[in-house]
Amino acid sequence: MSTHTPEKCSILIVDDIEANLVALEALLGPLHQELVRAHSGEEALKAMLRQEFAVVLLDVLMPGMDGFETAANIKRLDQTKDVPIILLTGTEVETDYAYRGYSVGAADFLTKPFDPWLLRTKICVFLDLFRKNRQLAAQAEQLRHLFAEARTVTALRGRTEPAEGTAARREQEEPSPPAATARTEERLADIGEQLTQIELLLREAGDVEASTLADRVAELERAVGGLRLGPE
Repeated sequence: MSTHTPEKCSILIVDDIEANLVALEALLGPLHQELVRAHSGEEALKAMLRQEFAVVLLDVLMPGMDGFETAANIKRLDQTKDVPIILLTGTEVETDYAYRGYSVGAADFLTKPFDPWLLRTKICVFLDLFRKNRQLAAQAEQLRHLFAEARTVTALRGRTEPAEGTAARREQEEPSPPAATARTEERLADIGEQLTQIELLLREAGDVEASTLADRVAELERAVGGLRLGPE
């Protein structure tokens, strides 16, 4: 029996101290994801503009642009604003650090030394969310293509429907070629099957947005089914 291998994601780790980066890489190694280093806030922003990351681990205490400022800049950019940020800091921190972290848009706040299991568990949640969002985006794109194709097939079929008066009688006497009709029906059936598969995947996702999209897919399924049946 074959097993599905999850999509490999990129994780950005940001710290000005080399030893801390090495320690994070050791802790995250068992996740088997791509780990990208950044030694400063400026370097982190450049990395995020070059590639897509599932989550960012960001040290708070860095010279120059610290973790709070870096997080705020990440959240200001359209390209990076939706990437979750986990802020990391030492044991001796100001009492308002957690508040400041959440106020700039951080998703979580962890204090060193980290519990390896807890850190990996939190990151896995964000990895799963990233994969789910990628899947929904791909399904939405596929839906756009299917909808455009269904409209094209509908327009082609409409040109074969009987017109009024003499033209209608002439077209009824000269029906569309069976091969063309068969191809149209086959393509509509294929579109209907793909829509059904997408609807099932969306309903398995379980959230409100996916459920709403699934309802719209179901409506399109019914419309395609009506085209296949033709007029009464």
